[in-house]
Amino acid sequence: MGKEYTAKSFKSGNSVAIRMPAALGIEPDKEWIAEWVDGELHLRAKAPAKRKIDVSGFAGKAPGLRLAPREDFEERPSAIAARKAAGLE
Repeated sequence: MGKEYTAKSFKSGNSVAIRMPAALGIEPDKEWIAEWVDGELHLRAKAPAKRKIDVSGFAGKAPGLRLAPREDFEERPSAIAARKAAGLE
């Protein structure tokens, strides 16, 4: 095992905190999972959340692509009249 360090717990609001020595090289603002197993505290780094793809920038990239008409509601008469007036129908 590596070198051992001593850390003291303290009250922080309604929680108890343990200040970790800088010599451990722990990065700030990283999330951790804490488990109490057989009287021992186990800490492990939480895996970073998977990145989500932002699809908002894709709109208009395929000019020939048309969206399928929605069939889950009846269209308003005013929308039908506006489309006919614009010559889209």
